[in-house]
Amino acid sequence: MENQQTSRASRLLMGRGSRQGLWALPLILAVLMSFFLAFATAQFANSGNLSNLVAQGMPLMITAIGQMFVVLVGGLDLSVGSVVSFTTAILALDAPAYVVLPAVFILAGVIGFINGFCITRLKVHPIIATLSMQYVVLGITRILRPVSGGSIPEFVTASVAGSIAGIPMPVIWGVVTIAIAWKLLYGSRYGLHIFAIGGGVAAGSTEAARNFGIPARRNIMLAYVISALFAALAGVFLAGRIVSGDPNVGLLMELDAITAVAIGGTQLSGGVGSLQGTVIGVVVLGLLSNGMNLMNVTPFVQTAVKGILLMLVVALQSRKKIGL
Repeated sequence: MENQQTSRASRLLMGRGSRQGLWALPLILAVLMSFFLAFATAQFANSGNLSNLVAQGMPLMITAIGQMFVVLVGGLDLSVGSVVSFTTAILALDAPAYVVLPAVFILAGVIGFINGFCITRLKVHPIIATLSMQYVVLGITRILRPVSGGSIPEFVTASVAGSIAGIPMPVIWGVVTIAIAWKLLYGSRYGLHIFAIGGGVAAGSTEAARNFGIPARRNIMLAYVISALFAALAGVFLAGRIVSGDPNVGLLMELDAITAVAIGGTQLSGGVGSLQGTVIGVVVLGLLSNGMNLMNVTPFVQTAVKGILLMLVVALQSRKKIGL
């Protein structure tokens, strides 16, 4: 009996035999980091710092959750950072909220559709397709908003600031985002399909899901649309927080999102991962950035540390191949 319990604990910690992936170890790491920072720095446990930590990490969490859907089908979306910046630029056009808010999500859906179409129909490699889209969207963003500025609709800023029944608005944003993603991933047939598609890609058989009657192309395209829509949602949150449009606000967010997804145990080869793991990965990155800021580590070193971390978590993943 004791051996069975030990074996179960080992499988949970290592993510073996489960499509949820390795998420328990990152959770333990996040707890240890929290204790370390609480004892090593006087400012970490302050309510103001913790509140800022949640608000600063929310755009990354929303973007990373969207990125997770693409990674689960064996893809990658490098355009999400540009979509975030593009969203803030649209919202800063000094137009009514009832015009610009639907516009940003419609345009994001179009961007995601084009990404998915190029990948599934034109057979363009996901990295090339989404990298090209990144430059296209970034160029349009800088035409609309060459430098930061403009005014954001009051409705957007109000939805980010303050609280409801004592619960800070960033927390409410996080709960709603996780609930939507949970329904898509675990409460719908679509969630089962993307795990099946990604599992086939990871095994080296891109036609495996289709052989079981799963519309692989349509579901992959939808994953890229979901990724873009979540990036737009992150852009709305950021626009309300910085109260302006900024062509550079989403810079490198796609790499942070991929890093968070990988830290949370989602296999970049596809088919294995979890929503809770992605959220934990964002928490680990947030604690790392916050801790380095409190310890006065330069931003250049912070960027290098994140790059090394991404390389390590990808190198440690057990896989037959990376299905990018």
